[in-house]
Amino acid sequence: MIWNEKYECMPVNELKQVQSERLKKLAAYIYTNCSVYKDKFDKAGIKPDAIRSIDDIKKLPFTTKIDMRDNYPYGLFCKDQKEVIEIHVSSGTTGNPTLVGYTRDDIKLWSEVMARCMACAGAEPGDTIQNAYGYGLFTGGLGAHYGGLEMGLRVIPMSSGQTQRQLKIMQDFKPKIISCTPSYALYMAEEAREMGIDPKKGSWKIGVFGAEPWSEKMRNEIEATWNMLATDIYGLSEIIGPGVAQECPNKNGLHIFSDVFYPEIIDPDSGEAVAEGQDGELVITTLTKQAIPLIRYRTRDIVSINYEKCKCGRTSPRISKIKGRTDDMIVVRGINVFPSQIEHVLLGIKGTEPHYQIIVDRQQHQLDEVEVLVEVNSKMFSDEVKQLEELKRKIKKEISAVLSISAKVTLVEPKTIERSMGKAKRVIDKRQM
Repeated sequence: MIWNEKYECMPVNELKQVQSERLKKLAAYIYTNCSVYKDKFDKAGIKPDAIRSIDDIKKLPFTTKIDMRDNYPYGLFCKDQKEVIEIHVSSGTTGNPTLVGYTRDDIKLWSEVMARCMACAGAEPGDTIQNAYGYGLFTGGLGAHYGGLEMGLRVIPMSSGQTQRQLKIMQDFKPKIISCTPSYALYMAEEAREMGIDPKKGSWKIGVFGAEPWSEKMRNEIEATWNMLATDIYGLSEIIGPGVAQECPNKNGLHIFSDVFYPEIIDPDSGEAVAEGQDGELVITTLTKQAIPLIRYRTRDIVSINYEKCKCGRTSPRISKIKGRTDDMIVVRGINVFPSQIEHVLLGIKGTEPHYQIIVDRQQHQLDEVEVLVEVNSKMFSDEVKQLEELKRKIKKEISAVLSISAKVTLVEPKTIERSMGKAKRVIDKRQM
């Protein structure tokens, strides 16, 4: 089914008119209500009345995660705090996290686009969804929850973890839809077999999977294991959370709801647009958000885009699965991890050297595992085992506090980690996507 046929199937010329009107309003709104954007516009020599159509978007300055971090907490808000009814934060690189806020209308928008995602994946009003994304400051859980309620689904707010209970809920209440990370879906299949449950006979028929990179090979394995349709969902906290784009059952790209999230694909070096079908960095403008609207936000995600009408009837453009990043961020169990976060931790711990390596692995049907190799200085390495173990515990505790994930810490001798004349190879990702 199509949740909002007016916008999802709108003729391209009419959609462009909607985008143009919304961009003109956004430019005036953000210039008037946010001093940070007023300064950015002024430095670029742009006034809001210079924006007459969506084609003028290229005149506007980019926004980056650095802008959000440097103006933490409230610098990018366009609404008084009394009108902000919900706050979420994601992890920062070394200092401030990324803060996102929502007015009541922003929550309605979030609910709407997530309802579109659920419908796009094949859900129908009255279906039951088991929501196994984490609730809390992470946007995944509540985003799926709001969308489920908006669409008229029966929502089971399981949150992440408690795998045996997840499986019992599936058996007892027979939900049709599961929302979680794709790696967790395979992990649950392993647990199911150990509990004597045949995943092929499970109740889940549709999966809405996201928050981490995954491949067609992984999709095929999930679908074969659970006998379900596995669809990809895309979003990021800075834009709204999950709900920016979603695959339909044709699985030929993710429909990005461009009436509210206008996409551009640019060359990450030059900032210029690339041709349709070519890989580039995804840039998104939030055309209707109120609390923290963003103009030309550089996501750092590498995708391609297709503007052809889909077989499902939607005219919205489709982006590919994420093909890479332009920065050094990695995603582990839905958490954004930057090597610089590890470095920040190590610089504050006596006895360690500024040389480290992060190894990410995912054994078959298991969750992502993170190991951090840390060089210690020669004096520390010659100390008693007891002192080394205490150092290891301290590093592990600090990393967990900063990253919100557990990591194995391995202490290694000085000059053990390979040096590089160029950019240091901080991350070794062994995951078979």
